[in-house]
Amino acid sequence: MFLTNVTLDRKPLLAKHIDLFREAIESTQQRSPFEAIAWVILPDHFHMIVLAERENPSALMCRLKLSYSTRLRGRIGMVSGRIWQYRFWDHIIRDQNDMNRHIDYIHYNPVKHGLVRSPFDWPHSSIHDYLQRGYYAPDWGVREPEYLSGEFGE
Repeated sequence: MFLTNVTLDRKPLLAKHIDLFREAIESTQQRSPFEAIAWVILPDHFHMIVLAERENPSALMCRLKLSYSTRLRGRIGMVSGRIWQYRFWDHIIRDQNDMNRHIDYIHYNPVKHGLVRSPFDWPHSSIHDYLQRGYYAPDWGVREPEYLSGEFGE
């Protein structure tokens, strides 16, 4: 399934505290096993495709958001208050074409938001693993692929 969540008021809290987000993912995986197929973590939102056989999207997102929020509040001395928008976006991947399109969308997202010129310049992404395995050419994503229009939950 494809998952997206955005921070409250689009505050740039994720990439700035990437270590805490990675810890939150690992902690969530221990309680609710899932495999992250593709992912990107941007300053104010993230996208992931996960394979979670025994977990529903709401429970998984609740655990991940709570884990990160607890860690972040401890670091910045925040006693209470929201970190995330209440809702998240999820989409069930229908077939291989749908999977490929969502993986490309995830990997192109830092370029889409003007953070880098090439998706390979963004460090917080699974695109580097995909490049190493030969799924992308080194110049992929310099221009937006035409097939990436549509709803992706941002």
